[in-house]
Amino acid sequence: MKVNRLSCFSPPVMIATFGVEIALAFYVTWKYKLNPITRLATAILFFLAVFQLAEYNVCEGSFGIDSLSWSRLGYVAITMLPPLGFHLASRLASDRRTGLVTSAYVSAGMFATFFMFSGAGLTASACLGNYVIFSTAPLATSLYAAYYYGWLILGTIYCLVMAARQSQHNRAGALRALALGYLAFIVPTTAANLINPATLAGIPSIMCGFAVLLAIILAGEVLPSYYNQPTLSSLQQKIAGIYGKISG
Repeated sequence: MKVNRLSCFSPPVMIATFGVEIALAFYVTWKYKLNPITRLATAILFFLAVFQLAEYNVCEGSFGIDSLSWSRLGYVAITMLPPLGFHLASRLASDRRTGLVTSAYVSAGMFATFFMFSGAGLTASACLGNYVIFSTAPLATSLYAAYYYGWLILGTIYCLVMAARQSQHNRAGALRALALGYLAFIVPTTAANLINPATLAGIPSIMCGFAVLLAIILAGEVLPSYYNQPTLSSLQQKIAGIYGKISG
């Protein structure tokens, strides 16, 4: 078996990140009417939060559930993010083609089933303070890396291409913001892989430090752009402008 080190934050940071992500999920359901787009965004936020909760409980062992079961739950949660993100992108683009979305869910279902129920998926886990160690099958690690990187890169390209084709400003802005959310996963993980190739085995570790960036982008940029409401970046610009006038 191959031992994978996932560079995570400490348990208090994990549970704090869980709190932020679950709060954003509730905020989205309160702020926007429920439709396929808000449901998908909420699902992404929910699975991000579940992963952080699972990571926390690998270390703390809460609710009488063993750490390996929490690890499996975390892997299932993180596995669902690429198809949910691609599905959201297709909805933002008003793309009625379903082939790629279906393929994403099918591939995610295969990996989720493997990690949840196969004895060769995840065999051990341990918390070492600032990171968690998981033992997985080497072949599964390589295939999972291809699955995760493949759908994230494809999703980023899809968002940018569909944004360029959009005549509706709100849809184009939301797609560009979602592409930024994808890059919040890809860029830090790629940097870690280049610095230490062994981190390729731990693609789920991207959730530990960078998942909150996607959560903030979803709630603060993607949905406000789609619904023609002020985004976080526009509010920051207004605040900076007001501050500039006052200080000037």
